[in-house]
Amino acid sequence: MTPRVTRRRALAAAAAAGLGLPAAAEAATTPSRHRGQFQNLRVATYNVSLNRAQEGQLLTDLATGEDPQIRAVAEIIQLNNPDVLLLNEFDHDEDARGVDLFREKYLEVSQHGKSPVFYPYTYTAPVNTGVPSGLDLNRDGTVGGPDDAWGFGEFPGQYGMVVLSRHPILTDEVRTFQELRWADMPSNLLPTEFYGPEISPQLRLSSKSHWDVPVRVGSRTLHVLAAHPTPPSFDGPEKRNQRRNSDEIRLWADYLSPGQRSRWIVDDAGTRGGLAAREQFVILGDLNADPVDGDSWPGAIDQLLDHPRVQDTAPHSEGGTEAAELQGGANAEHTGDPRLDTADFNDAPVPGNLRVDYVLPSRTLQVVSSAVYWPRQGEPGSELTGQYPFPTSDHRLVRVDLQIQS
Repeated sequence: MTPRVTRRRALAAAAAAGLGLPAAAEAATTPSRHRGQFQNLRVATYNVSLNRAQEGQLLTDLATGEDPQIRAVAEIIQLNNPDVLLLNEFDHDEDARGVDLFREKYLEVSQHGKSPVFYPYTYTAPVNTGVPSGLDLNRDGTVGGPDDAWGFGEFPGQYGMVVLSRHPILTDEVRTFQELRWADMPSNLLPTEFYGPEISPQLRLSSKSHWDVPVRVGSRTLHVLAAHPTPPSFDGPEKRNQRRNSDEIRLWADYLSPGQRSRWIVDDAGTRGGLAAREQFVILGDLNADPVDGDSWPGAIDQLLDHPRVQDTAPHSEGGTEAAELQGGANAEHTGDPRLDTADFNDAPVPGNLRVDYVLPSRTLQVVSSAVYWPRQGEPGSELTGQYPFPTSDHRLVRVDLQIQS
C-alpha cells in the first residue's frame, strides 16, 4: 500500500531539509473531515483536455489504463486530492462509461507512487457541442459540420463536463440550462444582424451547458455552478464568440441575483428563476475570459469577479510567472499578473498565457487557502505540465480550500 503524504508530513520534511514548500507537497491533503463545527473541503476545476477527434476514441484510450496523457492527468488529480472536482473537456458518452473507466483505470490506481483517489459520486449530462442545429450558424451557405452545431464540436458530447465528488450529489435537484435560448436574455449581446431573424430566436446560449449541481456536505448544501463558455476567439467582425462568451458568463451573474434580474432564466425542466440568496455556492470552470488580457468582451469576467455574492481568492502560482518570463512572445505585452495565469496557450503570435479557469466561492463561505497547480521547472510535478505541446493539458488545475459549517 502506498503511504499517504499528508500536508503536515510534507511541511515537516521540507522544514527539516531547509527547503521551501514544493508545489507537489503543498497540493497534498487528506480527504475532508470534521473539525469541530466545520468541515474542510477542497474544491477544484481542471480542464483536462481529454477530448478526442473521433467519437468513442476517448473510451478506447481510457479502457487501456495505460494512456500516458490520461495517466498524467490522473496523477495531477491525485497530487491535489480535491473533494469536489469539475473536469472540463472530457468527452461525454451516453452511458457515462468514460467516467467509470477514468475512475477505475486511472484515479483509483496509483500513478507513479501517488495515493489513489476515490469519488463515489459523479454527475455528467449531455452538452451542446457537436449537436447538429440544422441551421447555417456560421453563415457560409451550407448546413452541417462542427461550426453549425449548437456548440462547436465534431460529434455530440465532444468537450463535455464531469463533476466528481466525495460527498453525495443531490441528483434529483440538479438544474441544467442546455437549451436556454440566447435571445431570452434581456439586453443580450446576440449579433442579430449576423444571424438574421430566422436563426437568432433559436440559438442556444450555452456552448456546452450550465449546471447547478447541489452537493451535500455534512448538513449543508453547496451548489456547484459548472460551465465552460465558448472561447472568445475564431471570430469575424460580428464578434459572435466574444459576445456569446460574455453572455454565458453573465448567465451565472444573473442566476446569483434573486428577483427580477434572474426571472428570465428557465432551466431544462421548465423551472424559472435563479439561486436563492441564502444558498452557498462555488462557481467552477474554464470560463475562457481573462480580466485584462486576451480577446474577451470588455468586462466579461468582471460580471462575476465584481458580483456582490462572489469572492475572488486570486489563486496563483510561481510557475505561471516563470513560464511567462521564459516563453516571452505575447506574454511580454500582457498587463495582468502572470502569477494568476491558469493556462499556457500559444505565445506566438497570441494569446499567450491567461487566467481563464476559476474557482469562485460565495462570500458566505470561509476560505482557508487557494492555489494554481503550476510547479516551477525542476520542482516535483513539473514533468506533468511543461511547455507546449503538453503531456497533459494546456490548462492548470485550480483549487480553493474551504471550511463548511456542518
